[in-house]
Amino acid sequence: MTVRAATADDLAAIAAIQEASPEASQWEPASYLDYECSVVTGGRRVLGFLVVRQIAADEREILNLAVDPAERGRGVARKLLEIELRRAKTQWFLEVRASNSSAIKLYERAGFRETGRRESYYTNPVEPGIVMMFDS
Repeated sequence: MTVRAATADDLAAIAAIQEASPEASQWEPASYLDYECSVVTGGRRVLGFLVVRQIAADEREILNLAVDPAERGRGVARKLLEIELRRAKTQWFLEVRASNSSAIKLYERAGFRETGRRESYYTNPVEPGIVMMFDS
């Protein structure tokens, strides 16, 4: 597996992964290139992606993380997350669907902790967002 910056050539694969991941945020994939977007590839295929942004001098936010359903459970998300957290020593924030227990476990194993809850934060279906934070 290789992690690299996403390019416009990756957008179709990112869109397909996002569409197959209803638990993930559903943004316009082209907008991810306005932020810091990384992909994990296996061979020539995109297996997953991570989108982050700087929100203050000492704060960063994970906007989206999704892995091709056929590749889940193989460490793709963990690899993306570990590389990003090592790259920037700062305070990290994210929101995750309350029902997305596998993502919550991933983030907790990486050192994130729940700091709040945003009712009706997500749509399709409407559900709370769990706010998590990590200090690196």
